[in-house]
Amino acid sequence: MKTTKIKILLLIAIPLFFSFVSNAQGLYVGANYHPHDDKNIEKIRSDIQLMKAAGFTAVRMGHLAWDSYEPSEGQFDFDWFDKVMDMMNQAGIKVILDIAIRPAPMWLHHKYPSIDVVDKNGNVLYPNHRYMEDIGDPMYQQYALRYADALTKRYGKHPALMAFGVDNESGDGPISYSQTAKERFIVWLKNKYSNLDNLNKAWATQRWSRRFNQFEEVGFPVSTHNNDVPERMLDFRCFVSDEINQFLLKVLDKVNTNAPNALVNTNAWYYSPLKYFDYSPIAYSGKMTREGCGFYPGNSLTTNWGVMNSLFGISRIQFESTNPFWCSEFTTMTAVPNSIRKSAYATLMYGNQMVCGWTWQSMHAGEEQYLEGMLDWDGIPNRKYDEYKKIATEFKKIGKYFPYKVQSEVGLAFSFPSQIASSSFPEQHENQLQACFNLFYYRNMDERVVEISRSSLNYKLLIVPGVTVMDEITANKIREFVKNGGTVIMTSNSAVVDETGKVFASTHPGRLNDVFGIRVASYEETEALNEISRKSLKGNKIKLTYKGKEISSESARFDIIESKGAEILGSITSLDKDYPIITSNKYGKGRAIYIGLPAKGEILDPLLDELIVELSLKKGPEVPAGVMARQIDKNHFLYLNVSGEPKEIQMKEKSRSILLDKNYDGSFTIAPYEPEFIEIK
Repeated sequence: MKTTKIKILLLIAIPLFFSFVSNAQGLYVGANYHPHDDKNIEKIRSDIQLMKAAGFTAVRMGHLAWDSYEPSEGQFDFDWFDKVMDMMNQAGIKVILDIAIRPAPMWLHHKYPSIDVVDKNGNVLYPNHRYMEDIGDPMYQQYALRYADALTKRYGKHPALMAFGVDNESGDGPISYSQTAKERFIVWLKNKYSNLDNLNKAWATQRWSRRFNQFEEVGFPVSTHNNDVPERMLDFRCFVSDEINQFLLKVLDKVNTNAPNALVNTNAWYYSPLKYFDYSPIAYSGKMTREGCGFYPGNSLTTNWGVMNSLFGISRIQFESTNPFWCSEFTTMTAVPNSIRKSAYATLMYGNQMVCGWTWQSMHAGEEQYLEGMLDWDGIPNRKYDEYKKIATEFKKIGKYFPYKVQSEVGLAFSFPSQIASSSFPEQHENQLQACFNLFYYRNMDERVVEISRSSLNYKLLIVPGVTVMDEITANKIREFVKNGGTVIMTSNSAVVDETGKVFASTHPGRLNDVFGIRVASYEETEALNEISRKSLKGNKIKLTYKGKEISSESARFDIIESKGAEILGSITSLDKDYPIITSNKYGKGRAIYIGLPAKGEILDPLLDELIVELSLKKGPEVPAGVMARQIDKNHFLYLNVSGEPKEIQMKEKSRSILLDKNYDGSFTIAPYEPEFIEIK
């Protein structure tokens, strides 16, 4: 009878536990931990005691460690790790367990050489480095899914488990140009185009006598110049992206089958320059319940570019997910004292719920053996351990008010095909997107990175920064957005090519010229035209006016714009004549603004200031320059002084500092590089 009661209680408790984990408010602080390095139980026990003493509530394990659990084919070894999970549970530390499907074990490379990466020159690369497997290879996927199946069945219901981590840095590692990859690419093309006539038309094979008479003639589009075979390159990169996404979805399905109540997370570095892929299908699938990334802003305390760039990483991974975000890796190394804490508070303003330091122990061996963690090589805690301990102590005080829920009235358009196609331009799409992100960072305003074709576009303002590829779905959604009362800003290099990567033979911006009321005729190169500059400018420097105000900027190129009904708001004034460069057109109930230059802060700032008022966009808290701020809820405000001088926050109401446990009667001052969390009385 007693055993039956216990079973009933467990059946009730386990679902309640997972429900709590899924919906709980609160913040997590912890570390990435690698017990597989020596499997020394006494050392692990000592480490866990130190984690608990620091107030850590989370740990990430299993990272890059497939063969620690399957040292040889089919021979799984979980006993040692069972003890680690049990000890974490006893300490009250929740576990993110990575399903380390990359890198593949050496025994798998040896058994199936087709898994090996082949470079563009046909050389087979020995897997000395991590991420050296062709993840589209069927045999790799078969074994990786078998490993995921075994791991998730083993630990899916363990009381220490908080989430499974699905892969790591999926965009990293070289693309494989093997024979088997070529065969898969041909199958992908057959499925997309059905027949050779469609393929030849899409790839414009009449150019330079490259027509195909059979699919077997298709080869890899290995480029020697940025604009080599652009149509083929776009398809090839979409093929690589599709293979990554389809495989990740298979792993997610495996987790959902074996552990339906577990959260899933990933370090989604999809924008690695090695294998940049389109993460938006995963982000919009709803299956990744905790988007995540490694937060590495550099070591500086006094500069903010690294923090801002890393915050952009959060936005471009989160897209429109309303779930909390997890920084499943967080900087240690030689970060200047207090810079880790500064970064941790900055992430809270972008919906982050977790600060998980990379790494716990300074590495003893391997490619990262000189990377310094929270413990020195001899296992003694250092100043970074103390800093994470301080973060954990403070986050415990304010945790019940977090994670912050981003509420944006502004969408910033991301387009993976445009990132690939824009490689032909001086300014790539992602650089324009980040310039737009920066505008809202400085204004302490929420924004959302959106994939237009997947988004409901429930925004007042949509910015389309250099979205080079304009397919019909995206164009129609922009058209309807403006027609129904939305305001859109589009910058140069947008709507240049169709979904096959061919330049529109119709009026530019392609599929949207009537919405913007203009004709983009061509482009000019600034440095060449500066030979006849009226203001003796050199290089890429230009001057323009916006509603009578002069702006200094620079750009390698600018668009030649002809108004077809649009109002001209700004012109370049420094060259041989005035060139219209900023236009506005009424379309339906809305407004379409075009800027014939890449997105830059100095150009967009005055326009955005006007639109904030005109569209009644919710402003960020009123603070001095150099202070990040968010209103967390009706009565709570988070501030972070990212400057080297004290900043006074103007306040009329009485308030209380929850961090410092002190009362303020009106205005208060925040010390340099310090946070403050205020409750209005």
